[in-house]
Amino acid sequence: MTKLLMRALAGETLPTPPIWMMRQAGRYLPEYRATREKAGDFLSLCYNPELAAEVTLQPIRRFGFDAAILFADILLVPQALGADLWFVTGEGPRLSTITGEDDFAKLGGVDDIHDTLGPVYETVSILSRELPSETALIGFAGAPWTVATYMVAGRGTPDQGPAHALKDTNRDLFIRLIDRITEATIEYLSRQVAAGAETVKIFDSWAGSLKGQDFDDFALAPTKRIISELKDRHPGLPIIAFPREAGERYIGFHKATGADCVAVDNSVSAEWVAANVQVDGCVQGNLASSHMVTGGQALVDEAQAITRALRGGPHIFNLGHGITPDADPDNVAKMIDAVRSA
Repeated sequence: MTKLLMRALAGETLPTPPIWMMRQAGRYLPEYRATREKAGDFLSLCYNPELAAEVTLQPIRRFGFDAAILFADILLVPQALGADLWFVTGEGPRLSTITGEDDFAKLGGVDDIHDTLGPVYETVSILSRELPSETALIGFAGAPWTVATYMVAGRGTPDQGPAHALKDTNRDLFIRLIDRITEATIEYLSRQVAAGAETVKIFDSWAGSLKGQDFDDFALAPTKRIISELKDRHPGLPIIAFPREAGERYIGFHKATGADCVAVDNSVSAEWVAANVQVDGCVQGNLASSHMVTGGQALVDEAQAITRALRGGPHIFNLGHGITPDADPDNVAKMIDAVRSA
């Protein structure tokens, strides 16, 4: 029987939606923390195929999710392009910055990324062999705009201000940066599929800060290009796009980009999603991740309300954003039970 996630991505309306969770391999799990300590640091974990596969498998063993998502990081692509990347404990990633022509000139070409990213493809290969037969394997990458915000600022920022400033003051350079990331992302995801990923997801975590023509140019157009090229190379490949906090711009995003599924955050209601987004195809979402911390009857009620609201079309149950390190694993089990009993 075809895997539940793949059936939903193909547009099938199922009595119970497949379930997985963004960042389901992560710090909220004690087994993840133990494996990361064994690896030494975060990047060493990302580039160790055996350990990266192990942390990907951990939430599948514990919770029986319908899909596993490759354990990696969106900033491995800029590192593969030649950016310096390191992680500061308790603060997150740091990158060398792209603020002018000289910085951009130091980046490598797209053909050079695979030497760095080879261990990621090996992780995918291991997972394609070791996952349960009913569990789908999701590959992923960051969307070009979101990756660019880190490359310009050198870190995460609350308003993506440095990237907006470069976009507004040197649009030509910014377009070339977006193009380079887009081309690298196509090659990266294509190799993941060749290694065994059954679907891929494009995470545009900061899409919501783009407005008007900028949204079209830097969120929609690169996603459309990535999807078109991947589908040309891998006919039948289903693709999930997540333009987080896109609001009204979620409407029509399936058709505008060619995405088979549009993931939505929890700033929009499931009822609104059913009326405005699910009419065009599969949707994924959208329980607030805070419920994984607070738990209780509110978690059950909201998970079941979302499940019921989106029951009329293809739906993949997920959070509206990634699970946080302070979440309680017991609440994850409670969420799964609530959805499957709704």
